[in-house]
Amino acid sequence: MANELSEQALGVLFNDARSHNGWQDTDVSDEQLQQIYDLMKMGPTGANCCPARVHFVRSDSAREKLLSCVSEGNVEKCRSAPVVAIIGMDMEFYEKLPKLFPHTDARSWYVGNDEAIYNTAFRNSTLQAAYFMMATRSLGLDCGPMTGFNADKMNETFFPDGKIKINMICAIGKGDPDKLFPRHPRLDFSEACQLL
Repeated sequence: MANELSEQALGVLFNDARSHNGWQDTDVSDEQLQQIYDLMKMGPTGANCCPARVHFVRSDSAREKLLSCVSEGNVEKCRSAPVVAIIGMDMEFYEKLPKLFPHTDARSWYVGNDEAIYNTAFRNSTLQAAYFMMATRSLGLDCGPMTGFNADKMNETFFPDGKIKINMICAIGKGDPDKLFPRHPRLDFSEACQLL
């Protein structure tokens, strides 16, 4: 477990990876989607709560519904992507805790505590969305994460029972390098970190 990743692997995951806006005409298989999830699910979450729920949009009918929910600037990104993952957060994640965190009664930490439920679901599903992107990149695919959408419409369309709420969406496939924007700068260590 102590082995460092190669420079090439770090490039795939971070240094050379980009958020894509356009897509090549290549398929993403069911097997690849399964692989992405199987890697994503291994990342740590608080009390192993695993609140993320993923809907993979591939059919024409599901894509049309999705396009009606996203902001204008994201329509073509979603239309042209082989797959768009809708990453939601299960607001009843605590019902799975007897299976996921069986050594204590973690379910009781959340039942009836709406603030704790929301904060835990949002924080940890966002963390899982990051694992999703790392898993996708590690399998040789590209990502296009987006938060530009009408959340209420997205929830009504894809999560009508109200138990799951939208967190973010992420287009996946083989990105078109000709449609990349120039890479924006990042903060230096001294601007973002303190040694205490």
